[in-house]
Amino acid sequence: MGKFDEKVALYKATLEGMGMQVNDDLLTKVTRGCGPSIYNADAEKVSSSDKSELETVKNNFLIGKMGQADGANLDNAIDKVIHLFGKGNANKYRAVFYYLLVKELGLEGKY
Repeated sequence: MGKFDEKVALYKATLEGMGMQVNDDLLTKVTRGCGPSIYNADAEKVSSSDKSELETVKNNFLIGKMGQADGANLDNAIDKVIHLFGKGNANKYRAVFYYLLVKELGLEGKY
């Protein structure tokens, strides 16, 4: 198993640990879309206590990559994903965070 496959397996286990059913194909595509950030311990995670980090998620991923219009629905989706992880959870993996945003906003067709 290569490093990429190991990361996808880790993210899948994280989602399953949250009680989620996982769409393997979508998770693989979202993980691939994160690029090399998944191999950097700091960049691999989303800091939900850092407002600028959450703005980056919204602006770069949801608006820039996913083509969404800025609005309260994006902020609400981000808040819901943070709640799903649990505010105290330090392991908010970026690929899992993005996967949950895609599912929450019904953007599976964009992949």
